[in-house]
Amino acid sequence: MQQEIIHVYLMPGLAANPIIFEHIKLPEDQFKIHWLEWMIPDKKETLESYAKRMILNIEHDNVVLLGVSFGGILVQEMSKYLVLKKLFVVSSVKSMHELPKRMKVMKYTKAYKILPTQLVSNIDVLAKYAFGETIIKRIELYKKYLSVSNKQYLDWAIENVIEWDQEKPNKDAIYIHGDKDAVFPNSCTGDVIVIKGGSHIMVINKYKWFNENLPKLILQ
Repeated sequence: MQQEIIHVYLMPGLAANPIIFEHIKLPEDQFKIHWLEWMIPDKKETLESYAKRMILNIEHDNVVLLGVSFGGILVQEMSKYLVLKKLFVVSSVKSMHELPKRMKVMKYTKAYKILPTQLVSNIDVLAKYAFGETIIKRIELYKKYLSVSNKQYLDWAIENVIEWDQEKPNKDAIYIHGDKDAVFPNSCTGDVIVIKGGSHIMVINKYKWFNENLPKLILQ
């Protein structure tokens, strides 16, 4: 009897394209990987509305959904309207309370409203915001991964990270976080799998851990 294939949908982080998942490989006799991509949001679109639109790109039932960084926030919102086999949240936050202090300050001062215009023209600033580190010698690498520079998207995305209002972790999610994550440094406590030495881009540079462990986590 042929084994039923499990469909795994991967959502990249803020401003990133799904090429960040190019090294994620799962056994093809058990899993099929699908990459999700950021859409340009409608003006004033809510995160709830956006999540429901993104769900239209999921073509199978009982899927595995994995999101990185802001994509991790988005998949938590998407999961409210889906029946999932497993939900993975990587290099992200479990609730609004784990957002770093600078983002909480931006929330109350609304300073983020003047930030995105700067980001569009400065890939170094964008890389630091999206990946937690400046690029220096790796500018070509980040140009490869950070391709979503539409101002309307960036304005919307940054606002929806900072204004995210989830009070408690999603009880059905499997949270995976690196202990060297510079973007979200407060997410290694509670019910979370902590990757030693993992940075905010560990899905890129620690892909071997994911290739080895995701199948077991999905099937357990």
